[in-house]
Amino acid sequence: MKITKAVITLAGKGQRALPLQTLIDRDGIEKSVLDILIEETQRAGIEEIGLVVRPGDEAGLTAVAGNPAAHLHFIPQAERLGYGHALLCARDFVANGPFLHLVGDHIYIGRGETGCAQELVQVAEREACTVSAVQATREHLLPYFGAVGGRPLPNRPSLYRVETVLEKPTPTEAEQHLMVPGLRAGHYLCFFGMHVLTASIIETLARLLATADAPNRVTLSLALQETAQREQVLALEKKDWRYDLGARYGLMMAQMALALHGRDRDQVLTQLLELLAARQRQA
Repeated sequence: MKITKAVITLAGKGQRALPLQTLIDRDGIEKSVLDILIEETQRAGIEEIGLVVRPGDEAGLTAVAGNPAAHLHFIPQAERLGYGHALLCARDFVANGPFLHLVGDHIYIGRGETGCAQELVQVAEREACTVSAVQATREHLLPYFGAVGGRPLPNRPSLYRVETVLEKPTPTEAEQHLMVPGLRAGHYLCFFGMHVLTASIIETLARLLATADAPNRVTLSLALQETAQREQVLALEKKDWRYDLGARYGLMMAQMALALHGRDRDQVLTQLLELLAARQRQA
């Protein structure tokens, strides 16, 4: 299985302006959030990128895309019918093939030289199935993420066979259905914000949306749950970092993380210490 396309969803409520924001990346270069996401996909070997957008947002996104080598395709989501519908809008673009999917309101920072999406794509190509990136996440953050339950694959570090998927479960639901052997107490495998999805996911979304009374309730989690009952769906546990830009102070935390993991780390730490010392003197 070869993965050459990516889909980034950018049309959600409260999400549209975030890709236009500017951050300083780990190399000390000023870039838009969209440009950082595009580079993340390109490190994974992606050749074409589909951006699911609200009609009318194309010009602003083109202006901040930055990388002229990126092959961008704008995919309109004319109606606000939710996350599942946004992915289904990319049906013609992905053309029944597997694709990398990133959410447009997250920034990803890898621990090593390999990009977060790059590792995920490598695993998905080797396993030839849907693979979701997940991260062990504290219980109090469950309201912000989809989460999975499953079993570790023998002799396959960080890989799990997905058995259950729930969208933003309560702690009680998670304790009943999402316990994973080996995780610390009070932690669950929550979505990292990137997936490699196969054509079967798109077909499942199409069927769910065709019969749904409320399309907004059709989520990727629901489609993954149905798919996992029919075929292999894996979860890859990530030790990297994800930052939700839409959360309170999300942009600030993402910028701080990029700075502290980049070439300007010492300069930023010095400025932070000077700020804290000045605040202490004023107290």
